[in-house]
Amino acid sequence: MKQNIVSDPAILNGKPCVAGTRLSVEFLLELLASGASREQVLSAYPQLTPEGFNAAMDYAARSMRGDQVWECRVSA
Repeated sequence: MKQNIVSDPAILNGKPCVAGTRLSVEFLLELLASGASREQVLSAYPQLTPEGFNAAMDYAARSMRGDQVWECRVSA
């Protein structure tokens, strides 16, 4: 099975990225948080496959499991 999320100290200082791209999980989450849809992200970044996008979202969700979560307020 191909590893979809990789971390390489030589690429983006080791941030988790979709394999074969320089698209970090963090960056993809920021795009979604800014209002972009999945389809818009996939269209804007043709090197990102639907499988890679899904892997990034799965990685983000799994990374939150078991962590302590603090209430925060974001003002627009």
